[in-house]
Amino acid sequence: MEIKNARFIISNTDLDKCPRHNRPEYAFIGRSNVGKSSLINMLTSRKALAKTSSTPGKTLLINHFLINEDWYLVDLPGYGYAQHGQAQREQLRRMIESYVLHREQLTSLFVLIDSRLEPQKIDLEFIEWLGENSVPFGIIFTKADKLGRGRLMENVNKFLDTLKEQWEELPPHFITSSLDKSGRDDVLDYISSINKTL
Repeated sequence: MEIKNARFIISNTDLDKCPRHNRPEYAFIGRSNVGKSSLINMLTSRKALAKTSSTPGKTLLINHFLINEDWYLVDLPGYGYAQHGQAQREQLRRMIESYVLHREQLTSLFVLIDSRLEPQKIDLEFIEWLGENSVPFGIIFTKADKLGRGRLMENVNKFLDTLKEQWEELPPHFITSSLDKSGRDDVLDYISSINKTL
């Protein structure tokens, strides 16, 4: 898929204020500092479509971007950032749950996983919650350029093996780097293949 245009539409905290349309939406979510904004900018080939920050936990809104006038990319707040106070964490949890469970246009959710780390309990619990609620999703392993190939695949396989303990069939997964753009075509081709079936 070639991305010819990508434009920001709206940010908000309320499911009811999300754009009204009948196009598919692909949402991106992950633990704070997983590289979500960098990935979105890499996928769309726009340097600053999503605001990147060295400080984790900066995305506090549901951000809608219209891609090729055809589908929406949705940037969701990260989960599990400990520096947010309890009240703000609860507000973010409700916002994420409301969108993920009740947004009719949500076609697939991409859960971002930091490929440098051992399987994290918070990611596994979030994925389990998606399964319990029958939410269609894929997994994107980020920051692949930070590790050698052997260690990278070891970490990816360890995560997938941990999932296999609970899942009969694994969701689609992709390995990406925002630095060298690896995995970009795989993710976009996957989105394109779904769009063709709608």
